[in-house]
Amino acid sequence: MRSFSIRSASRQSRLIKDRLFGFGLAIVPISLMTAALFLMRESLNTSTVALLFLIPVMISTSLWGLLPGVFSALAAFLAYNYFFLLPYYTFNVHESQDIIALLIFLAVAVFNSQLVGRARAGLAEAVARERETTRLYELSLDLAGASSLAEIAAVLARKTADTVPAVHLEVSIGPIYGESAFKLSIPENNAPAGKPDVSIPLETVRAFLGEIRVWLHGPPVTAGEERLLQAFAAQGTLALERTALAHTETRAKVLEESDRLKSALLSSVTHELRTPLATIKAATTSLISDEIPWEAPARTDLLSVVDEETDYLNYLVGNLLDMSRIEAGALKPKRHWNVLSEIVEGVLVRLHRTLTGFNLEIRIPEDLPVVPVDYSQLEQVFVNLFNNAAKYAPPGSTIQLEAGLQDENTALVSVKNEGPQVMEGHLDRIFDKFYRITEPEKVSGTGLGLSICKGIVEAHGGRIWAENVPNGLAFHFTLPLRLDGNPPPQIEAEDL
Repeated sequence: MRSFSIRSASRQSRLIKDRLFGFGLAIVPISLMTAALFLMRESLNTSTVALLFLIPVMISTSLWGLLPGVFSALAAFLAYNYFFLLPYYTFNVHESQDIIALLIFLAVAVFNSQLVGRARAGLAEAVARERETTRLYELSLDLAGASSLAEIAAVLARKTADTVPAVHLEVSIGPIYGESAFKLSIPENNAPAGKPDVSIPLETVRAFLGEIRVWLHGPPVTAGEERLLQAFAAQGTLALERTALAHTETRAKVLEESDRLKSALLSSVTHELRTPLATIKAATTSLISDEIPWEAPARTDLLSVVDEETDYLNYLVGNLLDMSRIEAGALKPKRHWNVLSEIVEGVLVRLHRTLTGFNLEIRIPEDLPVVPVDYSQLEQVFVNLFNNAAKYAPPGSTIQLEAGLQDENTALVSVKNEGPQVMEGHLDRIFDKFYRITEPEKVSGTGLGLSICKGIVEAHGGRIWAENVPNGLAFHFTLPLRLDGNPPPQIEAEDL
């Protein structure tokens, strides 16, 4: 396993400089207090001077730490002895009580400096811990909302930059658990030459997942910053594992759903293809047989059956191809201006055998503008809607088609049948692949027709929905009337 690494030479040098600087500053308050007391030496007794010398000792400890505080205590001890105890300007002490006073002063000064230093260190530690806790909490919130390797890398880079002064920072991840490798640099260009000042590995017991590299601008990282960066790395590693496992689970679910859909499609298509193929096989076998002398009318009937079943096979295969294009995002309508009534008439001729036995009511105003649609694709929408009506509506019932304007920029088409109504909660689901409101064995079809209608209508920029109406079910869909921003052209009656 890789370990957290920091370039220690610069850090050690910086610490030594800071400590020497603190010692130098600790002399300043002692010197100022000595000068002030020296001016009042004749009016002050030695006990008062000793107490006053404790003030700069505590100031030095509070500002620059324990060791500078102890150093200032020693300096105060020497200044007190040299300037304020007889004989002046010498370190010799003649009176035994003065020796005792000096020792007590030194002990009290050192003890006070230690107390103040510990209090200062404790306060600094508490503040640092609070800051670390806050930053870790913020990091956890940001990582909880990250759902990709790139987002996790961005969060780690931002939090690291907020923690230490970095002239350049890099976060590299992966490749892990099937995810592609990712690298984020801040700034993106001009990476410094040489090794980074700080390297933080992102790793688990099982694998090395990535690394955070930092080139510092300023002092080296402190022990608290080092601890915080290690916590960042640990949290980032957990987030990487969580995201990678979530992606793996998602892929597994997608594959499982894909297998389920393939099995459903294979089962449905196999069942649907078998019936027309069996009919075609029986008719052609009878026609080529020499055992039965077929009269012309009977031969024509058999050929009509073959033609019908071939059209149905073509319809099934067309639906499958359309669905594959929709799922691949390759269904691109070739929109041209078309007369809606002409498309409907062509569909009715094509489905005349299917719609035999139903009452058809077609209501399309003569002044309805031409619509910008792909002729064959919109024809497929009507074929699927009429086939759906014929499957579910009882024989002898009425199938209605009505078209008009929803507004000046949108056409509205409705196909109504007297089939069974659908529960309100299922009205949106009937456009899903393979979804049926009745048992599959009771109604023929692949279960793709309405799903294909939805894909084609939405590819044209419209929308489709179902609605329960009195005595049946209605399908409504809209079509935009503008093509590349242009309104429908005016077409004279003789041009139709």
